[in-house]
Amino acid sequence: MLTVTDSLYTEKYRANSRVVEVATTSDEELGPFKLLPGTWKNTDRLRGRGWNMIALPFAAEGGALDYRLLVNQFDEELKFSLVDKRVPNRGIDLGEPGVRGDSSNTDQLVVTLDYEQMIEQIAADDSPGSGLAGAPELAIHHEPGLFLHMGEPRTDGISIARLASIPHGNSALALGTFLDTDQPARIEDISGLPIGAFPPPADGVEISEEELLERAYLAPYKHFHDNNFQGLFDPVHPNALLNALPTDVVRNTVLFLDTTLDRAGVHNIPFVERQADVTDMKATFWILELDGDGEDAPNLLLAYTQTVMLEFFPRRDGQPGLIRWPHVSINVMEKVVEEATPEKPSMPSQYYGA
Repeated sequence: MLTVTDSLYTEKYRANSRVVEVATTSDEELGPFKLLPGTWKNTDRLRGRGWNMIALPFAAEGGALDYRLLVNQFDEELKFSLVDKRVPNRGIDLGEPGVRGDSSNTDQLVVTLDYEQMIEQIAADDSPGSGLAGAPELAIHHEPGLFLHMGEPRTDGISIARLASIPHGNSALALGTFLDTDQPARIEDISGLPIGAFPPPADGVEISEEELLERAYLAPYKHFHDNNFQGLFDPVHPNALLNALPTDVVRNTVLFLDTTLDRAGVHNIPFVERQADVTDMKATFWILELDGDGEDAPNLLLAYTQTVMLEFFPRRDGQPGLIRWPHVSINVMEKVVEEATPEKPSMPSQYYGA
């Protein structure tokens, strides 16, 4: 079924009017991304709401462990600036075999919204201590990318995508869907513990989380589980702090993105693939319109959780492959600038694409 946005695509397509311009809030062609244009950040009332946990290969001097667990508290700035509208993907339906003239064009139009993410560390710690966690105000992440809103025809209901380029040497394509609701964000209680690190239990025996954490190999996780980082963040339950999100929701646009869907995926440079292979990523974004005045209380928030799976060291549970280590990041920001003026060169206001 064609949506309002699809109808807009069709109308603009007939006019052959692809255009690159500064993105503006409430542009209907952006579909579920229409509230994103501008700059989002951790304002004073949301300072330090970004948290991150990641296990990394590490040889501690004289130690028995072969990894360290790094945790960070951070502030973020996320800019959505340029929109490339009505990007045509060319296609054809050949129709009934042998029937002349039964073919038809099935072009798809895409709207892309570019973003740039910058993350600065507030505090960091690791276990076992490496001396590598870094100081406050350290830049720990920079990511340029694109959000895509795909028009009809779609594949298996997939309507949105995210293209991300990571300076470590990773490139990710995540596909997904979106949902509009008036309900608050539903936060999944995910585990930050590695998968496949131990032999499987005997048939019918379940091992509790607390029993797992008593195993010496998980000592770094137990350390931060018993002594939450900054008194707040538990990497064993990395999503827990998102349960503090406001519930006075007027509208909630949820974006689900996953690199394991269809032809999506992650590609890495050879060193990363050999040492700590990034295999997949899942992220959920909540664009929360709230019953606030924007002054004493926020009226628009952007929250997310993202899990990237790293794989290193052979599995010990009898399954093929490598141990899977969750790398989880969460944050809550509010919009501070309605329209981002790009400082980089931009296309002419309108051009006609092939």
